[in-house]
Amino acid sequence: MPLEPESASASDPVSSGPADELPPGPPTESAPPATDSSEVPATPAAAASVWAPPGRSGAAVAEVRAGTGGRPVAGPIFPPRPSKWRRVACPPGVALAALVSGSAAAVLIHWDRPGIGWLLAAGIAATAVFLVDRNARRRTASTTSDGAGETKSERQTVGAGFPRRNAGRLWWATLALVLLAVGAVRAAGWLFALCVIAACLAGSLAVVGRRSANGILYDTFAVGLEAVAAVPWAYTGTARVRGGNAPRAWRLGLSVAVTVALLAVFVPLLGSADAMFAALLETVTPDVDLPSVLRWLVLFAVAGLGALGALFLLAGPPPPATAAVGGRTLRRSEWALPVGALAILFAAFVATQFVVLFGGDDHVQETSGLTYAEYARTGFWQLSAVTVLTLAVLTVVLRWAAQDTATDRWWLRGLLAAVSVLALVIVASALGRMWTYQQAYGFTVLRLLVEACELWLGCVYVLVLVAVLRLRRAWLPRAVLGTAMATLLALAVLDPERLIAEKNIDRWQRGETLDTEYLVTLSPDILPATDRLPEPLRAQVRTGLRADLDGDAWQSWNLSRARAR
Repeated sequence: MPLEPESASASDPVSSGPADELPPGPPTESAPPATDSSEVPATPAAAASVWAPPGRSGAAVAEVRAGTGGRPVAGPIFPPRPSKWRRVACPPGVALAALVSGSAAAVLIHWDRPGIGWLLAAGIAATAVFLVDRNARRRTASTTSDGAGETKSERQTVGAGFPRRNAGRLWWATLALVLLAVGAVRAAGWLFALCVIAACLAGSLAVVGRRSANGILYDTFAVGLEAVAAVPWAYTGTARVRGGNAPRAWRLGLSVAVTVALLAVFVPLLGSADAMFAALLETVTPDVDLPSVLRWLVLFAVAGLGALGALFLLAGPPPPATAAVGGRTLRRSEWALPVGALAILFAAFVATQFVVLFGGDDHVQETSGLTYAEYARTGFWQLSAVTVLTLAVLTVVLRWAAQDTATDRWWLRGLLAAVSVLALVIVASALGRMWTYQQAYGFTVLRLLVEACELWLGCVYVLVLVAVLRLRRAWLPRAVLGTAMATLLALAVLDPERLIAEKNIDRWQRGETLDTEYLVTLSPDILPATDRLPEPLRAQVRTGLRADLDGDAWQSWNLSRARAR
């Protein structure tokens, strides 16, 4: 416990600011004379008699106190902890990797449509980040192995925080690139927008690597959250290089300026001299207008900041998650009653579902006065809400329920497993209702998408069941995200809009109506399905699909749109 110094009196004034904000200064031989009678000058002896924090001597505290202008300060003084971007060493090549990533995104990406440029830009950015990471780790390893005459601090100056690669990191990076590859095959804009979002989250998880102590929410957005702090980190890290190579940089800049000037003169002359060369120039030269320049700047900034954030996380990774589990506050008598009541309620509901399944349409009409399709429509959204809320209940109980005894663990496994299995049956009931409703009223993107979400919820319940049986949940959040991205990828492989068109044409061939106006709003992915339509209906649908099908540059090439042309 800190003790009051004997040399300090009760009337000594204290500093008005927090002690940890005072900058440390060099020790002074003597304190300056007091300018006011109420101020008592601090001497090194008095400063040395105060309490020092563990691991720090009174002399060290005296140096800090003496550097504050001679004024006495109450309480222990700690030096201010520098920001993370000041503590993490910046390896060579960071600025170049950000420049390459931003330039590739600005040149290759057309954000108004899916195309192969998204995959190419992501591949270039990932390669640039990987090369800087690998070189930093190699430099650290070589410096550590043959740094006999160096101090420990010198061996840790570059790339010391760069972690080793692991299987999880490779898995997330591959998944991100595969999701972006959907843009080269499918033309559905809504599908590719979901793939881009999922790819960004997978990329962040790939950079973080193993689970961090900050939680899954931070891990999925870590690159974006650290991008702002990465800017001063990269600027400070390259300051020494800029200062030492200033003459060389000026000469390089002059060479670039001369190159631009020569191209500006000779390219127009050669283009006007030959028509075929002019056509080639028109193909590879982008249109320069205000919207295009704005798009280039935004894409350059976003991709460059993303590369900086990734490298900053690799150089200074977040603290890893520990195996320690927080206190569990729910006793068996507190959680078993509500969970048991929920299991009984679900069992009764599942029993009625089997009655409806075997009773069919006649039983539904006699019982509820609705057709089977209307009955299915009224229950889907309620069952979806039940599955989501039940998932939240299972997660809370699994996290907070006590597991002190073997009896507690058996009760936890038994009740949560029963609720999970019954919830899986409810998920299957919701899926059957939506499929029946679509067969009766038609297939749409929204209906198919919510059906895919319900399928994913079924996968989540399987994962929860495994976590319940093992009583281990640390792996569950990343597994849930991984299955969500895998479900989205499976949906892209399934070609959802073509499936919608085929099912609606099947309904039309059975005598139902066909909404051709809705088919025209879909992407060119559905063109193969229109082969089954007779003329002139087929020509009408294809003309509507090709109406807004303008040309693509090589960066925005897409297989589906190319086939449609």
